[in-house]
Amino acid sequence: MRKKKIVVAITGSSGSIYAKVLLDKLLQLGGQLETVGVVLSDNARINWELEIGPVDLSVYPYSFYEKNDFYAPFASGSAKYDTMIVCPSSMGTLARIATGVSNDLVTRAADVMLKERRRLILVTRDTPLSLIHINNMKAVTEAGGIVCPASPSFYSKPVGLEAIAATVVDRVLDLAGLEADSFRWGG
Repeated sequence: MRKKKIVVAITGSSGSIYAKVLLDKLLQLGGQLETVGVVLSDNARINWELEIGPVDLSVYPYSFYEKNDFYAPFASGSAKYDTMIVCPSSMGTLARIATGVSNDLVTRAADVMLKERRRLILVTRDTPLSLIHINNMKAVTEAGGIVCPASPSFYSKPVGLEAIAATVVDRVLDLAGLEADSFRWGG
């Protein structure tokens, strides 16, 4: 199996636990990955501190990029990143992606993934949804993206917040084409 190049964008929606569990699980899948690039919005940092505690990204062996670093490799299709995961994706980020507004590295990279016909997965977390949100999800889906709401499953009987978040992250890893050990229905 060819190793994958993944970009993870963490935006300002509540649900930092999903991003943390995703980064942790990608550590476990390191043998399947060539590189992981990560970008956080300002609001992502704020929410992470409010929901989890201090942001200490030094524990991750990934390449971190500033939100306005348009020289990041995944800001261009020529870098050939395989998948971008926006986790969690705020509705504002979804709207900018849906309408092609590339005003920061997150939205530029998402635009690149769509134009190159590569995998873009948006892990939305907000609820309830307005018709504007639904139409933006439709636009992203029609453009080739995948909207994967952070809707945990409970048939595996997860215990604790990280295990509950992992039910969503495991699904995202499947959508990204990574082989992860997770609960399988009927397995």
